[in-house]
Amino acid sequence: MDKVKLVVVGLNFGKAICEQILRGPGSPFLELAGVCDVDAARVEAAGRELGVRAYASLEQVLADPRVEAVGLFTKPAGRAELVRAVIRAGKHVLTTKPFEISSEAARDVLVEARQLGRIVAINSPSATLTPDLAQVAKWRDEFDLGRPVGARFDVWGNYFETADGSWYDDPALCPVAPIYRIGIYTINDAVRLFGKAARIQVISSRIRTGRPTPDNAQLSILFESGAIASIFASFCVGDGDSYRNAMTLNFERGTVYRNIGAVQPTSHLGGSEMGLVMMVDGVRAVKAQAVLSGFNPHHAYQWDIFQRLVRGDQTPDLITPDEVAAGIRITEAVAVAQFAGGVADIK
Repeated sequence: MDKVKLVVVGLNFGKAICEQILRGPGSPFLELAGVCDVDAARVEAAGRELGVRAYASLEQVLADPRVEAVGLFTKPAGRAELVRAVIRAGKHVLTTKPFEISSEAARDVLVEARQLGRIVAINSPSATLTPDLAQVAKWRDEFDLGRPVGARFDVWGNYFETADGSWYDDPALCPVAPIYRIGIYTINDAVRLFGKAARIQVISSRIRTGRPTPDNAQLSILFESGAIASIFASFCVGDGDSYRNAMTLNFERGTVYRNIGAVQPTSHLGGSEMGLVMMVDGVRAVKAQAVLSGFNPHHAYQWDIFQRLVRGDQTPDLITPDEVAAGIRITEAVAVAQFAGGVADIK
C-alpha cells in the first residue's frame, strides 16, 4: 500500500511529528512531503534540516496536487475552519488533541468531512478503540461485567514552565490547563466508556508554574448513565513516571486496573499493564491479565489506520462526530466552571 504524502503545518509541536514520520512509527505509512509554518525563518530552516519542501502558506500546500493529506498541528481555537479549508481542497487531515474548543464547530466540520469522503484523524479521541480500551471491551463482554459504575484516572508530568504569551497562558483557550492539555486523553476515554456527560466539577491550583493558568487539577464528571469519573492531572509530579496512564474502572461485577502501583511501565513507550479482578466462587481473584507492549495513548497515533482509511478501507466502529463533540462539551463546561464556582452542567 502506497504511503500517504503528508505536509506538516505548524512546527511548534509539529516538528516532533515530522521526526515520527521520517524515522519513527509513522514512517511505514506516511511520507513527509513538506513543512509549513507562519514563521518563515523556522519553516525554511526545518525544510533544510529535514530535506523536504518548505511551503510559505497553507494556501500553497492546498494548491499542490501532489499533497494527499495535511497534518494540522496548530492551536485548537479555530482549527475547525482550517480543517474545512483542507477537506474542501480535496485533502485528508491528521491532527492532534484538543481538536477544537467549540463542540459545535468540531461536529459540523467532521460531519462535512464524512459527506465529502475525507478522513479527519485525531490522536485523541482516536479513529478506533486504543488497545487498552479494546481490552476493556473484550473483558466486559467475555466476563459479563455489567454496567460501568465509575472510574479514576491519573495523568501527570514534571513541568517547570514560564509564561510565553501562547494559548497555554489564556484560561479561555486553555481552561484548567492540566486537564485541557494532558487530561484530555482521559476525558475522551471516559466518554467512550460512559457516553454523554451531564455535569462536571473541577478544582485546581497553581503550585509552581510561571504561567497564569493552573498546573494542578482534578475533574469529576457525572454521566447521564449515573456513572462517575474522576481525573487527576498535574504538571508538578517529578517521580520519573512521565505521562502516567493509570486507571481504575469499576463495573457492577468486576474492576479493571491499568498501570496501578509502583511496578508498572514508566516510559511513554513502556506499554500498559492491565488486570481484571472479580469474585470467583465467592472469592476475590485476578480473573485476567494483559500486557500491551510499546503502547501509551498519550503518544499514540494510529498511523496504519490513517493510511488504510485514506486508501479507502472501510474500517468498522469508527468514532463518530457526536462522540468527538461529547468530549469537547466537557471541556467547554470546564471553561465555564473555572469562573463559576467549579461546577457546570453540560450543554
